[in-house]
Amino acid sequence: MASQEQPQKDSDYPAPNNRVQGSQTFRLAHRVSDTVNHLRLKTARRWKFAPQTIAYQGYGSTEWVRILGRVVLTSKPTPGSRAEQAAQNGNQNIRGWRAFTSVPIQFVEVDIEIGGTTTRVHADRGGIVDTVIPVQLTPGWHTAMLRAEGTEPAEAKIYVIAPDTSLGIVSDIDDTIMVTALPRPFLALWNTFVLNERARMATPGMAVLMDRLLVEHPEAPVIYLSTGPWNAAPTLARFITRNMYPSGTLLLTDWGLTHDRWFRSGQDHKRRNLELLAKEFPNMRWLLFGDNGQHDEAIYSQFAQAHGDRVAAIGIRQLSTGEAVLAGGHSETGDHTGSNVPWVYSPDGAGMAKRLQELDLL
Repeated sequence: MASQEQPQKDSDYPAPNNRVQGSQTFRLAHRVSDTVNHLRLKTARRWKFAPQTIAYQGYGSTEWVRILGRVVLTSKPTPGSRAEQAAQNGNQNIRGWRAFTSVPIQFVEVDIEIGGTTTRVHADRGGIVDTVIPVQLTPGWHTAMLRAEGTEPAEAKIYVIAPDTSLGIVSDIDDTIMVTALPRPFLALWNTFVLNERARMATPGMAVLMDRLLVEHPEAPVIYLSTGPWNAAPTLARFITRNMYPSGTLLLTDWGLTHDRWFRSGQDHKRRNLELLAKEFPNMRWLLFGDNGQHDEAIYSQFAQAHGDRVAAIGIRQLSTGEAVLAGGHSETGDHTGSNVPWVYSPDGAGMAKRLQELDLL
């Protein structure tokens, strides 16, 4: 979100003696990236790919909303093909690689209509729209319409959070609500590009836990914060619905260059969005869910140290011995010294629910 990006720290930039060289390197890299994307766009248009605006679920307050979407060129399934049959069947058996065949349309103008007003914004280098629009809305669900030139309007559900809402839920996806073991290189490729959607498994008990939390806290917003790419958003949204997880905003990341990196940092993406949520909703406490197979413990620990009064509890799904071995081991537990935030560890949702009940959160 360009208007609310956190400023980069000095440590995030190359050392002073290397800044000029680093800047030149990444200017060249961006030119190469833009050239490659231009060639992909030409090829996609030659193959008669159609432009499409994709809208994602957003959130906001009674005074502003965060709108998320993407503009791409995408292919239509061949009539009578298995892909067309899968699409007609609710897109449940589509192979993962098909989500990555679309080509982003860079910097295109997108009109956003919500609350009786229309705002024009520009997609970014990856075709992504992530913007905040000032608008007066009542708490609850609203609809935003997104449309880029030459595309059909796309409808986005927006959850407006009431000012007196006291609890929100943030959850990782991979190995937290979905059993994927994504750190494993070969299975990561298999899960992402080959495996069909029905083969992805939900973590036992986590959907029931989420449902119980929303029964107890019906106004709580749900944010799914993941390092996964935006290409996978439709797949993840269908997984969430199919496995009866509560509807929530997906905050994913865009693979590609930044000013000083060849690939975006997933850890920075999570830290930045947690800090943003703390800033956007200063009176809300958050229940954070993650796993001990990547960096969630360390990220949540840092957030809890900086905003201890803003964290209701931290729930960590413990990987099995086999999952941990294949994932490269367990993550560091983070520094809990001096923290008053409760930490809940369990291999499944049922164990977490029992502990959260003891904490009067259920």
